[in-house]
Amino acid sequence: MSSIVLEYLGTPTAVVGFGATTLALLCTTYYFTKSSNGNSRSSASSRRSSSSMANGATNGHVEKVKELDRTKYPGGHLTIYYGSQTGTAQMFAKQIASESESRGFCARIVDLQDVVDNDDVDSIEAESKAVDGSEYATIDEDGALIRATLAHPHYRDLDDDDENGHDNGKRRSKALFFMATYGEGEPTDNAQQFVEMMKSKSGISNIYKIETPPGSNGKESLVSPASTMSLEDITEEDTAAAPYSPRDATFLRDLDYAVFGLGNKQYEHYNNMSRFMDAALEQCGAKRVAAIGLGDDDDDLEGDFETWKDDVLWPSLTETYVKGAVMGAAANKKEGEGMALSLPPCPYLVEYLKTDDDKTAISKSLIQTSSKHYSQAVDCPIVARRELRDPSDPGSTVHMEIDISNHMDTCRYQTADNLGILPKNDSSVVESVAKALNYDLDRQFHLLPNTATDQGDASSKHTLPFPTPCTVRECLERYCDLTGPPRRSDLKQFAPYARDEMDRKALLRMSSKEGKAEYKEKIVEAHVGVADIVTRLCPSIACPLEHFVMVCPRLQPRYYTISSSSTVFPETIHITLAVLETEKKDGGGGVFKGLCSGYLAGMTIGDTVRVFVRESTFRLPKQVERPVLMFGPGTGIAPMRAILQERSHGRKNMGAEQHGASILYFGCKQRSMDYIYRDELESFCEEGTLTELHLAFSREQAQKVYVQHLLVKRAKETWKLIHEDKASIFVCGAVKMGADVDHTLQDIISEHGGMTREKAKAYLDKMAVAGRFVQELWS
Repeated sequence: MSSIVLEYLGTPTAVVGFGATTLALLCTTYYFTKSSNGNSRSSASSRRSSSSMANGATNGHVEKVKELDRTKYPGGHLTIYYGSQTGTAQMFAKQIASESESRGFCARIVDLQDVVDNDDVDSIEAESKAVDGSEYATIDEDGALIRATLAHPHYRDLDDDDENGHDNGKRRSKALFFMATYGEGEPTDNAQQFVEMMKSKSGISNIYKIETPPGSNGKESLVSPASTMSLEDITEEDTAAAPYSPRDATFLRDLDYAVFGLGNKQYEHYNNMSRFMDAALEQCGAKRVAAIGLGDDDDDLEGDFETWKDDVLWPSLTETYVKGAVMGAAANKKEGEGMALSLPPCPYLVEYLKTDDDKTAISKSLIQTSSKHYSQAVDCPIVARRELRDPSDPGSTVHMEIDISNHMDTCRYQTADNLGILPKNDSSVVESVAKALNYDLDRQFHLLPNTATDQGDASSKHTLPFPTPCTVRECLERYCDLTGPPRRSDLKQFAPYARDEMDRKALLRMSSKEGKAEYKEKIVEAHVGVADIVTRLCPSIACPLEHFVMVCPRLQPRYYTISSSSTVFPETIHITLAVLETEKKDGGGGVFKGLCSGYLAGMTIGDTVRVFVRESTFRLPKQVERPVLMFGPGTGIAPMRAILQERSHGRKNMGAEQHGASILYFGCKQRSMDYIYRDELESFCEEGTLTELHLAFSREQAQKVYVQHLLVKRAKETWKLIHEDKASIFVCGAVKMGADVDHTLQDIISEHGGMTREKAKAYLDKMAVAGRFVQELWS
C-alpha cells in the first residue's frame, strides 16, 4: 500500500456530528411521492385467491420450524419485519439478526410484502377459525392474514410472565419493525398494503396525525385525539379521503413488539411510518417492549440506529426475555476479532453458466420487493435533447424527450407522474473494479438463494436483490453502486475481505462510532465510492462475486417529475434535469459527477435509457373551473410545465371560459442565465393559459429574492384563491424552498382566515389529505 494511501486512511480524527443524508450519499433525487393505495386490500385478496387456486386449497402448507434449543436461545424466537425503499431498513434488520444468536434469540427476517402475499392457506384458515380461542372468533380476512405471519404458531414462545411469575400455558410472538418513511410521509412500496390493513384494523384513518409526546419513553399512546383533527372550514368533500375505521383492539394481544424508524427531519412528516406502526400495533392490543427509535438521515441515521440498538433494544429484550441466562463467548467478542480468518456467511450462491446452460430467468417472486424496478424497467430511445441554460452560465440544465411508443402497456403515464431512470456506472469504473477483484466481465451467472446459511432469509420469498441470469458486467454496471459514498456499516462489511491488516483496521475504524468524523471527511465529503476503496484505498480486498453482491450497496433509480402532458404527448416523456458536477477531495483528483445526471448528460439522440413510470401526487382538479397555484423554481418547473400544457390543451378543446386561473411562481438566479422554458412560459401567458407569472431572480439585486417573498405580497389574493375559489396548490423543488412556502401559506391563512397558527397548519393538512396541497421536494 502506498504511503499516500496509508497517510490518507491512517490518521484518526476527532469525532464530530455526521450530517450527510442518504439523498446526498446516493446523489439521488428523492421526490415526495404519494402512491394510490385505494386497491391495496382487494389486490392482496385477489393474489391470495389466485395463489390458493393455483396450489389447491388442500395443498396449503404450514411451515415446519425446528424446536428451539432453549439453552442456546433462552430469549426464544424473534421475527424482524422491514419496510424498505432503498435497502437501508433491510440492512438494519439483517444487522439485528446477525447479533441475535449471541443475545439469546433465534431470528428470522420477513419482508412486509410477504405478510400480504402469504399463501400459507392452512395458517390463514386456522386464524380465521379462531383455533387459539374465542377471543379471535370474529376476526376478518385481513386480520387472519396478518396473524398468520405475526402470530404464526411455530414462532411463538411460552409466556411465563403471569402475575405470579409462573408458566401460564399461553404463547406470545416477538416482532421488531424497521419502517422507512418514503415520500410525503408514505410507506415504502413493500409496506403499502400492510400499512393499509393496519390502518383499517387500528382505526387510525389519518396517518398524518401521529405524534410522539415530548420526552416519550415509548410507553404512551401515539394517537392524537380525534378532536384535534376537526376544522369547520373544511368541507365534506375535503375529508372524504380519510374515512373512519372501527378499531380492532384485541387481535394482536399476544404480540410483543418494538419499532425503529428511518426518516429525515428536513421533511415535514418526519418518521411518519414508524410513528404510525408503533401506534397502530398498540391500538390493536400488542405490547410495546422497547421505546420507539427514530433515525434521522439528515444527521446520523446509523448513529441513531446504533444508539437505539445498544442502549434501548437489547437491554429491553434481555431484561424481558433472557433474564440472566449465561451467553456464550460470541457475545463478548471484540469487534473485528477473527475477521480475517474466514469469510462471513453469505445469503447468495453464484452459479456460472456455460454456453449451453439453461438461461431461464429467475422467478420474479424471488426478487426483493425493493428491487422490483429492475424487472419493470424497459429500454426506450432518446428522441430530443437540448441545453436550457444560456452559454454564459457555467451550470447545465438539460431538457430530454424519451420515446415510449413501443412500451405503452407498461409506460403509459398521467400528466406530471414520475419517471424512474436506472443509470449505469461508467464502463471505466466497472472495468477497474473487475480488474481489482479478478472478475471476468463476460461470464454469465445465476444468483441463487443460499439456503444452507441462516443469512439466506429462507422464510422470505423475496430473497434476491436483482434478476438473473446476467453477465458480471451487467451486474456491476446496473445493480451495484460503485461511486456513491458507502455507509459506515458498508465499510464494516468490507473489512473481513481485506487481506492487509492496515486496510482492515482503517475500514473498521471509520465504520465505528468513534470514526464518524474521519468517515465524513474521507468518504462522504471526498466523494469516495466502493470503486475507489477496492481499487485505490484498500487494494488488498479480495471478494468473491456473491459476497460482493451481498456487501455492495444497490444502485438505486433516480426519479424525475415528468415535464410533459400525457394528453399532448402520449407517446413521449419529457424530463428536466440539472447536471451535478463538483471537484473531488480524496487526493485522487478529478471531478465527481452525479451518477444519473452525468449518465444522461453524456447521452445523445438515439441512445436508449432504461425507465419505468411511477405515479405522483400531482393531479389537476377534476373541476376545471378551480384555480391552480404553482410554485416551481429551478427544475421544480417540470410538473408545472406539464400542468400548463394540459390546461392549454383543455382550454383549446373545451373552451377557455370553463377553466380557472393558473398562477405560477418561478425563480432562478438571473433572467439572462437560467430562466429555463422562458419562451414557453411567455407563450402560455399570451394565450391566456397562464393567468399570472411571478418571477424571482435571486441574484439580480443586493438582497436575494425568492418565490416565498413574492407570495407575501399577494397574501390577500392568495387567501381568496385558497378559501373561496378552492384552488389547488402544487409545490416542487428543494426542501428548504418547500418549507418556506409552507410557512408563508400558514402565515397567510392565519392572518386572513382569522385562525391560530395551529389551526392554519391543520387547514393546510386537510388540504393535503384532500389532494389540494401537494409537494414533491428533494434535498
